[in-house]
Amino acid sequence: MKVFVIDQARCNGCHGCQLACKDEHCGNDWMPYQKAQPETGHFWMKVEQTTHGQTPKVKVEYKPIMCMHCDDPKCMLDDAVVKRDDGLVMIDPTKAEGRRDIMDACPYGVIYWNDEFNLPQKCDGCAHLVDAGEIPRCVDMCIPEAIRFGEEEDFAEEIAQATQIIPEDGCRPRVYYLNAPGLFIGGEVWDPIDDEIIKGAVATLTGADGFEQKVESDHWGDFWFRNLVAGSYHLKIEKDGYKSEEREIELDKSLNIGDFPLMRTLRL
Repeated sequence: MKVFVIDQARCNGCHGCQLACKDEHCGNDWMPYQKAQPETGHFWMKVEQTTHGQTPKVKVEYKPIMCMHCDDPKCMLDDAVVKRDDGLVMIDPTKAEGRRDIMDACPYGVIYWNDEFNLPQKCDGCAHLVDAGEIPRCVDMCIPEAIRFGEEEDFAEEIAQATQIIPEDGCRPRVYYLNAPGLFIGGEVWDPIDDEIIKGAVATLTGADGFEQKVESDHWGDFWFRNLVAGSYHLKIEKDGYKSEEREIELDKSLNIGDFPLMRTLRL
């Protein structure tokens, strides 16, 4: 069974995959696999950009989004949609004509409506290329090799560490994401008397279920807690010779929590 494995740490947001998909399918009729994709309005492969944090602590996340080629596809209402033996989910361009219900059934919103052909359309994994012994165009054109495609067993170790985009009803998608950035908390530690940053302050973040993470402020006085999940946290910042600072944090998005002035307990 085929799978897609997408490493977000490698994706640089170049949109090469998105352009490659357009080049392969716009103006090209690959019947009986697929009719031509419209030049506008459809994104069978789309790179989503999410900005995390607030100035000056900002990180940008890039995530290629496509058909999830689910093991339990909600769009497979009848034989107008089939799941092939290799795992690719296909919309039959003849049987699916006029079937908006197929588009509406996708919980990921990755099926598009083609007004010209009165047809729902989506990524088919470039099945016409796969059947010819080639790889999907988005994979072939991904210069940083963020998108890969192949047999499930060849990616077994990575899949074990991967995450999926899973809606509430569950579809068991076969597109796996590595190194999803998660949320972060960032801040800065400084000495208001000397008006200097403080390097090596220990910041301890604790949360539910015994969660604890420690980091030290760097040579800019910055500290970062990465790969967090939403929830309630307690932050404590300590440095020898200074009074500690504490704060309660409710995290539902990545946060720059600003600067922490630490007061000396005694002057050296």
